[in-house]
Amino acid sequence: MAVGSGRRWTRWVLPTYVAVVLIYLVSPIVVMIVYSFNNSGFKKVSFRWVGFTFKWYPRVFDKPDLTAALKNSLVVAGVSTVIATTLGTMIALALVRYRFPGKGAAEMVMFMNISAPEIVLGASLLSLFITFGVPRGMVTIIIAHVMFNIAYVTVTVRARLAGFNRSLEEAAQDLGAGPWTTFWRVTFPIIFPGILAGGLLAFALSIDDFVITNFNAGQVKTFPLWVYGAVKVGIPPQVFVMGTLIFMGGVILAITNLMLQRRKV
Repeated sequence: MAVGSGRRWTRWVLPTYVAVVLIYLVSPIVVMIVYSFNNSGFKKVSFRWVGFTFKWYPRVFDKPDLTAALKNSLVVAGVSTVIATTLGTMIALALVRYRFPGKGAAEMVMFMNISAPEIVLGASLLSLFITFGVPRGMVTIIIAHVMFNIAYVTVTVRARLAGFNRSLEEAAQDLGAGPWTTFWRVTFPIIFPGILAGGLLAFALSIDDFVITNFNAGQVKTFPLWVYGAVKVGIPPQVFVMGTLIFMGGVILAITNLMLQRRKV
């Protein structure tokens, strides 16, 4: 009897632990979404619930400096994602399919990039830009984001290439297809879910990065940098609205990616 009751107790340990972790991770997002509808009536965030309202959503762009910071974040995330996804995909193809001097070192650098603390990456890039006299701004932010995003894209696409059947490419070439035709008609559609997943990951990491951006931004303000500065004087409700919209956009992209992967299968 005691053994049976012990088993009944232990089978709830893992579900309870998972539930606690999920609540811990989701609760800040829920608070952000809920308070984006708070009718506080103030120009700054108030955690005293007054009533439900949609008034902050039509006024989401009433703060010009906040809107400019969000635009900077979107530009940096978009440009760095395209560059990092392109370069990361090519690196993944090279690491999986070819043998060349320095391949082991290249793989080690990729994983060191992922495991290194952000403050180390940010400080090293800052030292590099100062040494070569590069003025900090949008260009240096994009360079920094491309640098740390490439590794994530490479690892994601490489995982997709691990189970790739090369006989499909060989069959296409036997039928007269050239290298480019084979890649775009055979290889690319098969590995596209991995490329899309890597691109979405790169975009998510870029748009909310603070530490590396703070080292290399100069006078440019991105959305995370603006929010950090506003905390000292008070955050306007538009921050919660923008955060909610960014989160919902990420959820939509993730669901779209999942549907595309299932359709491929």
